[in-house]
Amino acid sequence: MAVHEHPHRSSGFHLPSFRRTGTAPAAAATTTATATSPYVFASLRLLTGFIFLWAFLDKTFGFGYATPSGKGWIDGGSPTKGFLSGVAAGPMESTFHDWAGAGWADWLFMLGLLGIGLALVLGIGLRLAAVAGTLMMALMWIAQWPPAKHLSDGSPSMSANPFAEYHVVYAVVLIALAAVGAGAVWGLGKAWARLPFVSRNPWLR
Repeated sequence: MAVHEHPHRSSGFHLPSFRRTGTAPAAAATTTATATSPYVFASLRLLTGFIFLWAFLDKTFGFGYATPSGKGWIDGGSPTKGFLSGVAAGPMESTFHDWAGAGWADWLFMLGLLGIGLALVLGIGLRLAAVAGTLMMALMWIAQWPPAKHLSDGSPSMSANPFAEYHVVYAVVLIALAAVGAGAVWGLGKAWARLPFVSRNPWLR
């Protein structure tokens, strides 16, 4: 008796292909993240810039928030005296006390706030802003000296974190914004980079 072999027929049941179903969503997610990340960085840039600009304006005009009305810079108040004279810990405590209220310190601090704030809001000179802002944040971090458990008078410092506090976060944000060129979206970064003196000096971008 002859035995006839018939070709195997598909049962209609297939195991799902993880390669097919997994690749498309992953690719779509990557594309979406790539497309939206410039806008995320631009938003971060504008918000950070407003923080610096607001600090400058409030300390200049005394809006009644961090700086009481009538005690702004234009009223004869000192933007640095209160903060630096209150330093109570760290290796530069006496140095900061000497700097408190000095005219040069007030001008450098306020020009730093204004320059960094404008650079971030406009999206220009982000590398300079990152350098200046990181230096400013480092000095303010040293002034508060988070590693100290106790102040110089022996009282608890109430430090919430010995290292990663908000000055460190601001410095990292400034460096990240400069590294990704965050001024191109919602800013003047592209036009700024095309200027002859900027194109000849990339550190100005």
